[in-house]
Amino acid sequence: MRTIAIIGNGISGVTAARNIRKKSSDRIVIISVETPHFFSRTALMYIYMGHMKYEHTKPYEDHFWKKNNLELIHDRVETVDFDNKKLLLKNTPELKYDSLVLATGSSPNKFGWPGQDLPGVQGLYSFQDLEKLEENTHGPLVAESKRTVETAVIVGGGLIGVELAEMLLTRHVKVIFLVREDRFWGNVLPKEEGELVARHMVEHHVDLRLNTEMDRIEADENGRACAVITKEGERIPCQLVGLTAGVSPNIKFLKESQLDTQRGIMVNEFLETNIPDVYAIGDCAQFHQAPAGRRPIEQVWYTGRMMGETVARTLTGNRTQYQPGHWFNSAKFFDIEYQTYGVVPARMNDHMADFYWEDPTGKKCIKIVFNKDTHEFIGINTFGIRMRHERFDAWLNQNSTVEHVIEHLKDANFDPEFYASQEEAIVQKFNSELGTSITPKRKSWKRIFGKIAL
Repeated sequence: MRTIAIIGNGISGVTAARNIRKKSSDRIVIISVETPHFFSRTALMYIYMGHMKYEHTKPYEDHFWKKNNLELIHDRVETVDFDNKKLLLKNTPELKYDSLVLATGSSPNKFGWPGQDLPGVQGLYSFQDLEKLEENTHGPLVAESKRTVETAVIVGGGLIGVELAEMLLTRHVKVIFLVREDRFWGNVLPKEEGELVARHMVEHHVDLRLNTEMDRIEADENGRACAVITKEGERIPCQLVGLTAGVSPNIKFLKESQLDTQRGIMVNEFLETNIPDVYAIGDCAQFHQAPAGRRPIEQVWYTGRMMGETVARTLTGNRTQYQPGHWFNSAKFFDIEYQTYGVVPARMNDHMADFYWEDPTGKKCIKIVFNKDTHEFIGINTFGIRMRHERFDAWLNQNSTVEHVIEHLKDANFDPEFYASQEEAIVQKFNSELGTSITPKRKSWKRIFGKIAL
């Protein structure tokens, strides 16, 4: 019987373990230093906001692991001895393995800012970060020092920063948000969408400061963060600094080994590393050659799950190439939902054209990107309008034209019943700008769900 060791109990590692177990009786050991059991990382903010308890974020009951013969070790892996195939742990006897899956996740970026390691400065990624946030805002040490947390400065314009802002606002903490670009999430969102999100954040009482970069963090007489100094020399007093300028693969303990690493652990299309019987999946994996239309490192929930499923097939006798398909993602900016399918770059190239529509309230918009010459549909961003993944995936696979997408846009909509329809206004603007005469098709439930047998 083989021993398969998995370092990391996030979505990638746990998905791999579950799918290996379905087809194999091998010994499976999952090691994690973060928490004893798998939990939903995306739900961290709801624990802080009081909407959920930690136990509500665990997808499986604690007895699930023993029932499925999945061993859990709550400990830190100090070193991997690749030559002798064993793991050296901090508090647990060494573990020998036959196959190793590295699913070590991410850690918040730090860029060498003076003061970045002071008490009162933190990121938001792990369960420990959540505990630290509770301590840094309303914990016993804060109360003991008679330190009132009135203002927080968040550095870095991305999704984690928005979550942290929303969390702090529920505790009546003033939020000042520093973004060094000229628009919010400027490396991902085009100008119009970035401006829409920025307006929405300001409406939610976030003090959003674009084109503003942090230089350093000052400490008070007790050694805790007390102010942020910008590159322009402005001093912003605060009691908490949130570092949310992205994340990087969590591979520091592997950097000095013979494992091939760059930003992440280098893998081929089968998620294999340069060392036999060693694989890397999820946030920590970096492809030598990224799948078509994808990035070398993709740190989102569903790609981690897909990588876990893929490596499980390989480890159970069916060597499988990772094929994630067309890019998609979704998120939420306070109460505006965001979805993206295909390719919508922050800045267009010479072969691309785009169409943008925004409703009068400024709370809903779509941007469609297409080939300037052939009009082939390339990608879409939607804000405030729910769209069906399978529809856009099909249109991308079929190389549909932008005119076809606009004509059948109602088939993709899955806003709740009685929501106002936006398609008429979208088509009208598209016709006006591109000189077409498209008539929107009525939503066809048969096309969406197929023929229903009565």
